[in-house]
Amino acid sequence: MAGSPTNGNPPTMRRLPLSSLPTARRFPAWWAAVAGTIALSFAGESAAHAAPPTPPLSSLPTTPIKTIPVLAALTDGGAYTVQPGDTVWGIARAHGLDVASVQAANGLDADSVIRPGQVLLLGAAPVAPAPVSVSEAPAPAPAAVTHEVQPGDTLSAIASANGVSLDAVLSANGLTRASIIYPGDVLQIPSAGATASAAPAAVAPATAPGLDLEQSDNARLIIRIGRELGVSDHGIRIALGTAMQESWLRNLDWGDRDSLGLFQQRPSMGWGTPEQIRDTDRATRVFFGGPSDPNGFTTRGLLDIPGWEQMPYADAAQAVQISAYPDRYAQWEQPATTWLAVLG
Repeated sequence: MAGSPTNGNPPTMRRLPLSSLPTARRFPAWWAAVAGTIALSFAGESAAHAAPPTPPLSSLPTTPIKTIPVLAALTDGGAYTVQPGDTVWGIARAHGLDVASVQAANGLDADSVIRPGQVLLLGAAPVAPAPVSVSEAPAPAPAAVTHEVQPGDTLSAIASANGVSLDAVLSANGLTRASIIYPGDVLQIPSAGATASAAPAAVAPATAPGLDLEQSDNARLIIRIGRELGVSDHGIRIALGTAMQESWLRNLDWGDRDSLGLFQQRPSMGWGTPEQIRDTDRATRVFFGGPSDPNGFTTRGLLDIPGWEQMPYADAAQAVQISAYPDRYAQWEQPATTWLAVLG
């Protein structure tokens, strides 16, 4: 027993024969084969969900790998098929896009997963930053131009001398075609550029019964100049009927012998040069005559005929025109009364 003396010597351990020692439990050989099969099956199942093993360097292809052409899909408008190992970031970078634009084009977010074979729409090419606008100093306003009316001036002549339209001058001064200007009046002259860039909306002008637009404009001119010169309505009606008989209220460039213009005045008889006669404003003033007659005393206008206001309509017209057909003026007295009422 342990601890009890034996012949007074320290106790010694008893050596057992090897055959009496416990041995590991032995399993039949068939069990080991089954266990190996089970282990391989588990390993295979795990391997099915793992990434494929990296091939050794010696098995990699020696030819260069074809790369994705940068921006090629953008030029064609479009799409890219996802390859194994692709990421949204890598696709965006290869095509010169930002990740956000690719995600937005395909309804993706930061947590979205893309898979091989999936087709991604590539967004438009990166938008260049908007140019920074540099404020330019406004162009200086054109200096105001005015014109002081001189004796003999007309609105149309003033407009022509300043390179602007008659309507622009009328509008700038709150005038109409029937307005009268007097020496000493100061008119505002609009700049040609301003009238071209800010043209007023077109308004169809009124026409008188039996007259077209051209005839109505010429009738309106005769009325305006008559008012400006202080001519009575009777004198204006005579001028309207005379122009209708002579030229159908048109500024003709032809006529009997050398007759021209609204009133068929003749250069050979001292009424002016062909160019002056075809100036409707001047020709009308020459017909009316009087102290402001552009021809002076060379020709005789209506206001220069003594007692013209007491004359019958046709006789007063004939006294100025000296026509071969004096009786033809009378037919226009009533129409001229209507034209004056409508246009004047």
